[in-house]
Amino acid sequence: MTVGKPGFVAGRLNERQREKLILGVAAPLLALLTAMAITSLVMVVTGDNPFTAFSVMFDFGIKSDSQVWIINKAIPYYLSAVAVAIGFRMNLFNIGVDGQYRVAAFFAAVVGGALSLPGFVQIPVILLVAMVCGGIWAGIAGYLKATRGVSEVITTIMLNFIAGSLIAYFLQEGRLAEREGNIVHTPDIPGSSYFFEFATSVQPIHGTVLIAVLIGAAYWFVLTRTRFGFDLRAVGRSESAAEASGVSVTRTVVTAMLLSGAVAGLVGMPTLLNESGNYGNDFPEGLGFTGIAIALLGRNHAIGMGFAALLWAFLERTGTQLEFEGFDQEIVGVMQGVIVLSVVVAYELVRRWGVRRQQRLVGEKLAQARKSDNDQAEVSA
Repeated sequence: MTVGKPGFVAGRLNERQREKLILGVAAPLLALLTAMAITSLVMVVTGDNPFTAFSVMFDFGIKSDSQVWIINKAIPYYLSAVAVAIGFRMNLFNIGVDGQYRVAAFFAAVVGGALSLPGFVQIPVILLVAMVCGGIWAGIAGYLKATRGVSEVITTIMLNFIAGSLIAYFLQEGRLAEREGNIVHTPDIPGSSYFFEFATSVQPIHGTVLIAVLIGAAYWFVLTRTRFGFDLRAVGRSESAAEASGVSVTRTVVTAMLLSGAVAGLVGMPTLLNESGNYGNDFPEGLGFTGIAIALLGRNHAIGMGFAALLWAFLERTGTQLEFEGFDQEIVGVMQGVIVLSVVVAYELVRRWGVRRQQRLVGEKLAQARKSDNDQAEVSA
């Protein structure tokens, strides 16, 4: 048997890595181009000029104040996407990020408003409370999935409704909240508990962007450089095979949901610690469902989800300007929806093309190996 040269093997590995990178970039690009084409067609049918609309969006989106707004808006989107992606990597659909971050933000705000510790102590306490509450809320679904086989989709959706009802019960004057005009909110956290900000020439960038960066780095490291990350991905590929290799599927499922919920608990922190300082009945909702779309667009990759979060925020920011220019603002919603649908289709098309290409390459290598063996046999004869 002939052993290939190390350089040849390394070359093949590099080639495969390049192909994997190309396929990873091709899918979202194809999805975006498809979404732009479909959205342009919709605007043409409704009598609008798509080139003018895209020009307005680009010109408004690159302004300094828009750039800061986009970055600040992308922070909770990214954290939500990472929370969803942790489950996605092992075929767990955590649809409950919305309820998890709202429960976490509410009780973190209650604790933060009740304490008056130095900022360097109180801020970590608030973050820890948020992560614990989010983890517990998601852990309920993980435990039921691992021990009773209950679908996490059903339990997380139901827990979203329970979370909303629980918050509505406590968010009343005389319980854990107070009234200020038409707004009912938890007691304000002390000024020292606000997270720092990065000053710019227009408006500050939330310091919680560092939390998003750290969470993204931790997500990449745990999933690609640790035994737990390998176990998590192995369970996602095949539970039976992972179990046969010594991986505890039950423990991995519960741990993954706890981690997903802990990250989800941080989604509301940019709003709480950089903007509102309390949890009120005007606290943002729906960020968990946006995270699902961003995780899909970013292919559950730490960097890919970052670009997807910025893109989503860019569309929301520029969509407001379209309305002033006489366009329907709903066109942005159409674009976002088409992007999600295009992502699903594009990823499947690219995946099938990649599989066919690998099969063709394997067939060519086998044919070359047979020819080489035949040639050696003829020489020996």
